[in-house]
Formats: sequence, structure tokens, C-alpha cells
Amino acid sequence: MPRYQRYLLRQLIGPFLLVTMGLTAVVWLSQSLRIIDLIVNKGLSFSAFLLMSMLVLPTFLSAILPIAFFCSLLFVYNKLTIDSELVSLRAAGVSQWSLAKPALVMATIVVVISYAIIMYVMPVSYREFKERQFVLRSDHSALLLEEGAFNTLTEGVTVYIRGREGGTLNGILVHDARQQERPVTMMAEQGILVQTAEGPRFILINGHRQRIDRDSSKLSLLNFERYTMDLGDFVQRGGERWRGPRERFIDELLDPASEGAERLRGKFLSEAHNRIVSPLFGFALAAIGLAALLSGNVNRRGQWHRILVAIAAGVMLEAVALFLVNATAKNSSLIPLMYLNPALMIAAALAVMRHRWPRFLGGRAVAAGPDARG
Repeated sequence: MPRYQRYLLRQLIGPFLLVTMGLTAVVWLSQSLRIIDLIVNKGLSFSAFLLMSMLVLPTFLSAILPIAFFCSLLFVYNKLTIDSELVSLRAAGVSQWSLAKPALVMATIVVVISYAIIMYVMPVSYREFKERQFVLRSDHSALLLEEGAFNTLTEGVTVYIRGREGGTLNGILVHDARQQERPVTMMAEQGILVQTAEGPRFILINGHRQRIDRDSSKLSLLNFERYTMDLGDFVQRGGERWRGPRERFIDELLDPASEGAERLRGKFLSEAHNRIVSPLFGFALAAIGLAALLSGNVNRRGQWHRILVAIAAGVMLEAVALFLVNATAKNSSLIPLMYLNPALMIAAALAVMRHRWPRFLGGRAVAAGPDARG
């Protein structure tokens, strides 16, 4: 690779890493807010919460990388044009295809990384995330972890705990108003959460139970040394968890019948072909950016109109892809359109580079000079 191409490649790497980190941080924050209930309602530690939020990242990183590269490509090539560096290279006889080569090399790297993430890293990490989430939501011991607050187990059932000493809960109040005509309030000095063959149980020690019969306006009081409360209705049952499309590898998605998911055949196939197609957006977005900034006449005062057109084309590419993912889940016959979407965009971009920009965008034919350096 000639020196000027290595220089262009180095210019692309820095902004690409910066934009990738910025977009990843934004997505990570937004996705972290979706699982914040695990801290609020389940008493999840910050380190465990941080791990779970990181496990979600690969699900979106394969989509972030092509977009980050597209943004960095537009920034770098526009900056080099304004600084007359690309103009100097063209004056030296370097063709636009040689100027595009570093971006295409970078696009290839992005595509390879995206395939590695979406084919292996994403299903493994997302499966681990869902497993941890399932365990937390199924674990009866996580129900009453928040101390000094009123915890709602389900509609009509509220529990308060003063404190905790190891596995023993102290200062317990339980109010059960599921039967509006006969609400029950129980108070106990201590309590223990245990797992039995019939499911989780909440054992209350040294307390009393108050029950009001609203029809007769009578209060019944029961003192007890030991009282067992069934929590089976308040926790998610354990057992083998069914894995969704994002948790499965490509071979499982392409053969849904073997996974007992024939009724979800459309969703499985849509997910499988989306994994095959979406990394190729790195090539499509690179072609759009290169066609916008390397073809046509040069304007050192800025090429904002071309950049806007390139952004609009990139948004249209992503929007059509999103539409097709949802459409193919319902109608598998539309799957070829998922491949046609980036292919048409790449073909259109190559046509612009080979010929010229439309006249209404200030384009005119530019002869591709011989590559004197390549």
C-alpha cells in the first residue's frame, strides 16, 4: 500500500474509534436504563448490574460499527478536501479509486468484526444476559431485599422489612388486600425465605395476624410463633427457559423446525438473514460516503450539500432494512429484498463514482486520472 494510502487509513482510524466509543456510550446508557428495575426491585449489586448491561452491548455493537465508520469517513474525506490534501493528490495523478482504497480496507475490517460479533459474540452474550435475568426474576430470595421500604410483590400485596441479619429478616409487616372484603395484615419479629418442594415459602416467626371482615365489621386476631406464607404466586416459576431468536446461532435460526419453533419460522428466518446482511452495510455506507465526497467537482469551501445527501441515503438504507426485518418476519418471500437493499445502494454509489453527480447537485464529469503512485 503506497504511503499516501497508509496516511489516509491512519486518518480514518482515530475518528472511527472516537465515534464508536461515543455511540456505544449512548446506547449503553439507554439500554442500562431498561434493566434498572433489577437494582430497584431485586437489590442487584452495582457490579452485577454493570456486567449485565455490558452483556447487552454486543446486540447493538454490530449495528453501531458501520454507522460510526460512515460518520468518520464523511468527516475525514471532507476535512482532507477542505485542507486541499485530496486536491494535491489528484493533481499528482492519483485516481479516485486509489483514494477510496483506504476506506474500502477499513470497511472490510468493520465488516469482518461485525460478522464476528453478530454470528458468535452476540448470541453468547445475550443468552448469558437472559439467563442471569431469568435467575434473578425466578429467585425467591431476591423478592424482599430492599430494606426500610414498602415492597409490592403483586397487586394488593405489600411487604415491609426493617432490616436483615444474614439470611434472617427482622421487623416484618405484610398487608394482603387481594380480597377487598377480608384484608389481612401480619406482623412478625423475624422471617426466613426458604425453598421447599412445593415452591418458595416465607416463614414468619413470633407475630400476629389481623383479619377484618368488612361485611360483619369484625376483627379477628391470631398470635403465632410460626406462620408460613406461600410465595408461589409471586415469583416466576423455574425450569428450562425457552431461548429467543437473538440467543440462537445461525444454524439454529435457519432450521427452526429442529428447535421446536416452527410457529415462529418467520421470525427465525428474518433474524438469520438479517445477521447475514447487516454487516454488509459497512460496504454500502462506505460506498455512499465515497461517492458523495470523491466524485464530481471539488469545492474547497465545503461540500455540505453532498454530505446531507449521503446522510439521507444512509438513513434510507437503514430505514428500509428495519422495515424489511419486520416485513420478512410475517412474509418470508420478501427475504431476497433484504439482500437487494444494500446491493442496489452499492450499485448506485459505484455508478455515481464512475460517471458524475447529478447536475442539480453541482456535478459534472471528472476524468479519472491514471494512478501515478499506485
